[in-house]
Amino acid sequence: MAKTDTRYDISTDEIMFANGEHMDVSAVSAAYSPWWNRTLCAVNDAWVRLGVLEGDFHWHKHDDTDEFFLVMEGQLDIELEDRTVVLKPGQAFTVPRGVMHFPHARGRTSVLMIEKAGVEPTGD
Repeated sequence: MAKTDTRYDISTDEIMFANGEHMDVSAVSAAYSPWWNRTLCAVNDAWVRLGVLEGDFHWHKHDDTDEFFLVMEGQLDIELEDRTVVLKPGQAFTVPRGVMHFPHARGRTSVLMIEKAGVEPTGD
């Protein structure tokens, strides 16, 4: 990880589900405490990641990849330099590559993220 914070339980070391394998994303989300973040599966050259979040992350950016967020449970506010995007269940937003952003999970929040395979989740 680029930045070390002991409250983050983030790993990119393994993919939890193989292509063609059934997954219950809600059950996986329910099994973990915030700040857990793992790669559920790979789709072509992208990772589908699941994050269970609560509270603030930190300002960061990804120089070479966009980052897609889809809120499944809770509320995620994504603070950008010029505005804040508020996401509730079923709502999504793509942070363009190179844009500084600061995710704020308002209570326990479950988020699907789609990112380029190999991304450093904590930012560049």
